[in-house]
Amino acid sequence: MKFAWIDLRAVPQTQLESIVDAAIHTRMQGVLCDDEAVLAALPPTVTGVTTTVVTEEKELYDLGADTAAWVDVHDEPSLRLACEAAVALPLTVVRFADPTKIPLEIVLAAADRSAGKLITVCADLEEAATVLEVLERGSDGVLLAPSDAGEVFALARLLEAGTSPLELTTLTVDRIEHHGLGDRVCVDTCTHFAEDEGILVGSYSTGFILCCSETHPLPYMPTRPFRVNAGALHSYVLGPENRTNYLSELRSGSTTLAVNAEGRTRPVTVGRAKLESRPLLTITARSADGIVVSLAVQDDWHVRVLGPGGKVHNVTELRRGDELLGYLATDQRHVGFPIGEFCKEN
Repeated sequence: MKFAWIDLRAVPQTQLESIVDAAIHTRMQGVLCDDEAVLAALPPTVTGVTTTVVTEEKELYDLGADTAAWVDVHDEPSLRLACEAAVALPLTVVRFADPTKIPLEIVLAAADRSAGKLITVCADLEEAATVLEVLERGSDGVLLAPSDAGEVFALARLLEAGTSPLELTTLTVDRIEHHGLGDRVCVDTCTHFAEDEGILVGSYSTGFILCCSETHPLPYMPTRPFRVNAGALHSYVLGPENRTNYLSELRSGSTTLAVNAEGRTRPVTVGRAKLESRPLLTITARSADGIVVSLAVQDDWHVRVLGPGGKVHNVTELRRGDELLGYLATDQRHVGFPIGEFCKEN
């Protein structure tokens, strides 16, 4: 679990009480403050942290029974010191002088197999979001001096960010219908999909089919492991936090959800949404309890969907009785949000 310390040392007195209350409410792991009275008033769920200066480049953070080293990285010797501390100590706080994240990558790599925790000083929430994802692992914790209580709550949401696994279901193909021209969307992401990954797309808000990425080899053209030929522009695509978008709404910088055949998920950034007119076909499938799932896709052999075990199906070769992987959602949708209202989709 990622965690955060709140730095109160530079917080204006007028904001102090509300920020402390927010830190307590959001269960921040630690509060850094030089005022013993503030620390004494903290509940046992929040650790009070004080500092002791050792040199210009090093401090010790006193957490009662524990001590965390602090290193200011601004050149190669201080970077080596940060690496050594991160390897040897249970807690290391590092502040980087330059905006590049290369020194953080080096410290993370050096401490990759150590049991200690690395805490990185961040100037703002945007930097905290970046720091938590560097090298896919990210810093274990962040130290932030918030300007107000709102930033504490925003930081808490950032720490909770992540995607939960989904319980995929097996769908049985009922029929395939071929249509004329329509507009379909290729979702080009800023990630490399695994062979059993794709995105969940459907014509109805209550059911989605797992559309395969173009990671698998194809004749006549190179693989495009960043792309999912997803479906007609009206289709819903499932994103993080149980939100949906229409494929037509995706833009460069949008976030959607990569899902693998076992239901593991991760957020991915859209680099481009590519809309073109192509012949379409509709896949209609049913769950074991009779829920109908529909998906309109490009009518071409190289468009693929996934079945149980990550089996790859070319959509033009699907037959009645074939099994696909899908996801059933019990809620209807209003502007992408799940909502418990009556809505019939045909």
